Amino acid sequence: MSMSGVEIFQEFRWRGLIAQSTDEAALIEAFDKGPVTAYIGFDPTAPSLHVGNLVVLLVLRRLQLAGHRPIALVGGATGLVGDPSGRSAERSLNDEEIVEQWVARIRLQLERFLSFDDSPTGALVANNYDWTKDISALEFLRDIGKHFSVNQMLAKDSVSARLEGGGISYTEFSYQVLQSLDYLELYRRHNCVLQMGGSDQWGNITAGLDLIRRVDQGSAHALTVPLMTKADGGKFGKTASGTIWLDPEMTSPYAFYQNWIATDDRDVVPYLKILTFLRKDEIDALVSQVEAAPERREAQKALARELTTLVHGADQYQRVEQASRALFGQAELSDLDGTTLAGALAEVPRATIPAGEMPSLIDLMALTGIVDSKSAARRAIREGGAYLNNVKIVDEAFAPTSNDLVGGRFLVLRRGKREIGAVEIG
Repeated sequence: MSMSGVEIFQEFRWRGLIAQSTDEAALIEAFDKGPVTAYIGFDPTAPSLHVGNLVVLLVLRRLQLAGHRPIALVGGATGLVGDPSGRSAERSLNDEEIVEQWVARIRLQLERFLSFDDSPTGALVANNYDWTKDISALEFLRDIGKHFSVNQMLAKDSVSARLEGGGISYTEFSYQVLQSLDYLELYRRHNCVLQMGGSDQWGNITAGLDLIRRVDQGSAHALTVPLMTKADGGKFGKTASGTIWLDPEMTSPYAFYQNWIATDDRDVVPYLKILTFLRKDEIDALVSQVEAAPERREAQKALARELTTLVHGADQYQRVEQASRALFGQAELSDLDGTTLAGALAEVPRATIPAGEMPSLIDLMALTGIVDSKSAARRAIREGGAYLNNVKIVDEAFAPTSNDLVGGRFLVLRRGKREIGAVEIG
């Protein structure tokens, strides 16, 4: 669906996607003359992208849907150096072979979110290692480095913040020069005239604009997206168990889904705007539901549905949503496939016992930690709040047998409506 430049800015502003931009009128004019080629860089600092990367990746997707051409740049070169933005200490440098493997994995992930075809808006994936690997140190210093003022580089927020702390190495100090070279190369190779990124990248992006102007007397644009925050002060994309990754082997689809179900009421509407493609009228309807009946968590359910489907596919969403209902007694545990069940139970308190041993339910409840003690387990049974595989247990002497195993190796315990635990026969 093609959009005018004004409509793109209106849409982005409503969604909370604009932190800073260069000449807005000129960028609107460029959008109207389009298609504009725009890029965002993703450095391979891990084997997978995470949900923080998803924020800006979806900005590329929105631009493509509006009738423009996206380039997803994988930083095979800059990933070897390390970006000082948002960091208080030096990044550990990874071996070239490891970074190369991560580049390949991240490239495949990027291709899930953009449309690649032969049209003028067909997406590209580029790797900055392609144009840096053959540049000698002398060429880099003479042809690129001479265009940078050290005074201006020191004034960049990402650098000045490090200088006030423990300092910064020449390696990370030079990162903005490499990123600027990327913009120049994409400008030359693909007529790319817009670089986007998180607001912490503003200094690096504008350095690239300066380089394009100095070397090619060209003109280009910059647009940054606000860094995501959480109302409770926690870091977006982080949980008690760590980073929320897009790779299903690093963060299971069930854990991914549950992360969004658990979203704070104060965060859910901004997340819906920034991370989904729901229309304004659809989000407004969810806002009304949050205000009228927050306990129903309809907005969180919509957020979890949209993002799990987007990242892992509709089939996985159906599986994890069914698993979520099954764990809380609203669907049959026996209907879950083994992988989905194992992924779901990996996110709850659990214990492993040897094959052939089967303690009592009281012992198992205490072992998993869903009760504080065996006496608390007895009390839960007496009060009708103890469940095995969603079946209420009223006998304090009850002990499961191998016939009670779900998926051939699990027992699912529940205390009350929300406290879930699991026992695995190992």
